[in-house]
Amino acid sequence: RSSYSCCYFVLPCCFFDFHGKYSRRQSKKTQYREYLDFVAQVGFVCGFHVEEDCLRIPSTKRVSFIGKSRTYPAAERALIDKQITQFIHSRRTCAVATCDRRVGFNHEDHCGGPCQEAGSEPPEDETETAGTIWMPGFQPREKVEQVRNCASLPRDFVDEVVLNVANLLLNAAPQKSCSDKQGGYMNTWNQGESLSLREVAEHLNKEVLKKLKSEYGGLQTLLKNNHQVFEVLNGRVHIRDWRKEKPPSKMKPEVKRRLSAEAFKTRLCWFFIHHPDGCSLPSEACPYAHGTEELR
Repeated sequence: RSSYSCCYFVLPCCFFDFHGKYSRRQSKKTQYREYLDFVAQVGFVCGFHVEEDCLRIPSTKRVSFIGKSRTYPAAERALIDKQITQFIHSRRTCAVATCDRRVGFNHEDHCGGPCQEAGSEPPEDETETAGTIWMPGFQPREKVEQVRNCASLPRDFVDEVVLNVANLLLNAAPQKSCSDKQGGYMNTWNQGESLSLREVAEHLNKEVLKKLKSEYGGLQTLLKNNHQVFEVLNGRVHIRDWRKEKPPSKMKPEVKRRLSAEAFKTRLCWFFIHHPDGCSLPSEACPYAHGTEELR
């Protein structure tokens, strides 16, 4: 709407509509594909010949759209601007009322005309001021977004939860142990039992659970973040046995091998400090430091 000669390039990433977070309308498409179709639809409604391209960048979201030419002559700009206003109004109405669940835009059935989803006529004052007010009532994201993936939780709190969950798994089956033949003798190491996330949550106090509920993913995210200690598979929590981990592939690119080597022994081994049987690996094979003297 800036000008008739305007061109654009957009690389869609976060799922946002004009008024806030984008609401899904189709279950047959992935969320990403559905959002891409919506972004393309915006371009078509605005009267652009929309081209889609896939960028050669290291990202899972690399589909872009380019609008270089219009589908209508400059003389029809006022009419198209009215259609754009109507489209924005329809999106805002659906975002607030969450009422429109009809089938969304079809990539193969687009046109430069009015959007099929546009419902009622926009208010008179919105039509009259379409050139100056693009989206009344729009609420942008905060300048500083709150990190809620458990990464900003206090370290002491995380360490306490990790220790409590690990002890819960170890004490659930004290008789269960894993044997590994090393140096001609049998080495017994207790891997504990596996429990469902629900069972683990039932053993945590209410204050801890309340704090975790304010984070995205809650308890599961916290346990997955502590990859060194836990393995979460199909909703069940296991203590990780590093003897079963696959050794690093020799086919890795040189850069990745170098980064992996640089990360070796940069953190203390949780099992060496807290596990009753110590670490399941000897010091030279464990990627983590067995004591502060090994830290790099």
